[in-house]
Amino acid sequence: MSRKPSTAIVQYLEDKANEIRILSIECTNKSKSGHPTSCMSAAEILSVLFFNEMRYTNDYPKHPSSDRFILSKGHAAPGLYSAWCAAGLFDKEKLLTLRNIDSDLEGHPTPRLNFIDAATGSLGQGLSVGAGMAYVGKYIEKASYRTYCLIGDGESAEGSIWEALSFASHYKLDNLVAIFDINRLGQSEEAPLQHNMDIYRKRVEAFGFHTMVVDGHSVEEILKALEEAKDVKNKPSALICKTFKGQGASDV
Repeated sequence: MSRKPSTAIVQYLEDKANEIRILSIECTNKSKSGHPTSCMSAAEILSVLFFNEMRYTNDYPKHPSSDRFILSKGHAAPGLYSAWCAAGLFDKEKLLTLRNIDSDLEGHPTPRLNFIDAATGSLGQGLSVGAGMAYVGKYIEKASYRTYCLIGDGESAEGSIWEALSFASHYKLDNLVAIFDINRLGQSEEAPLQHNMDIYRKRVEAFGFHTMVVDGHSVEEILKALEEAKDVKNKPSALICKTFKGQGASDV
């Protein structure tokens, strides 16, 4: 940001991040399934996006002028649902129906919901969707909305992520922000690059992105990076966020 964010804004966003964490734990615990630790690593990212950065309205989440959000790491859907719950789109009672047989809140996002822009969960595909949306916004609709895509470090081993990075750079999609949640761990073992942030930075830069490495649990750093991304012209931006799976729970 052009100036340091106020203490009040930082505290508000930190509180919202913890609210997202708590709700993610509660709904996955109630359903006895899900990926709460993957949600917890992204809590500050979701907080800054939903409560400071993105333009949207609860009355019409898919308004044509709304910013787009793609959760490429679709297994973190409870975190996304928790962010929308914290934003007031629906109540906690509905959130706690996660993964029930008759619930709309499935284990992965689906666009039949009025607040989901794309189905994800098949890892590695979200950035391709986001790049397509950004291309349409810039060249066809000539609209002002921005597209944000949250990507897991495990899925960043998928070739489709790098194809999408190449596409976005080639078409100078400065309305696209790719956000990598580098929490070091996959479902069953460490992610290939673990916390080697410099390698991630160099690789993404090599694909033509304006690339920033940030502490993914610092709302101040995320705010600053997203503000910087708005000033970048003729190239997409990427945040490489160093995070920890299960952040906020001392015994994880």
